[in-house]
Amino acid sequence: MPRLIFFCGHAGTGKTTLAHRLIGPLMQATGEPFCLLDKDTLYGRYSAAAMAAITGDPNDRDSPAYLDNLRDPEYQGLLDTARENLMLGISVLVIGPLSREVRAHLLHDPDWLHVPDGTTVRIVWVHLLEDEAHARIIKRGNPNDAYKLHHWEAYRTRRFMPTAAEYPELIFFDNLAPGEAELDGLLRALSA
Repeated sequence: MPRLIFFCGHAGTGKTTLAHRLIGPLMQATGEPFCLLDKDTLYGRYSAAAMAAITGDPNDRDSPAYLDNLRDPEYQGLLDTARENLMLGISVLVIGPLSREVRAHLLHDPDWLHVPDGTTVRIVWVHLLEDEAHARIIKRGNPNDAYKLHHWEAYRTRRFMPTAAEYPELIFFDNLAPGEAELDGLLRALSA
């Protein structure tokens, strides 16, 4: 049966870099093809056009206008695309913050996910301390982060760090400076 693997976490934690680093070894370890679905790649151009029309700022990805109008449809489309691949027997690796869904334990709920029976679901919570994530966001210089950086105090109130006791469905990964042993451990957890 196919696998659905989520790389979730707040901005600047390195979800995309980590997923890109592991997808090749994951395909090799499982012997299965994977489709990689990154929310920013799938919806970036669409969101830029929509936000330019709504707010005049094509780089806005964090204002109330974005959160109220585009956030949920983007995630619904992301999951619809994942489901379509899973129904074809293709494993999927999904990259996106998905913090609301993680907080509500939805990514581990088969009724909410509507994935084919027998799909193996793994959820990686990629995390960093806030100061390090903030520094990485500044360093990467992505215009889509401008609103978030300008309104950091408001953004940071939405950041949360789930605990292993409250979120046993998550695989926690500290992405500050992982070594080969940590990466191998994560690969083993995802390919089991």
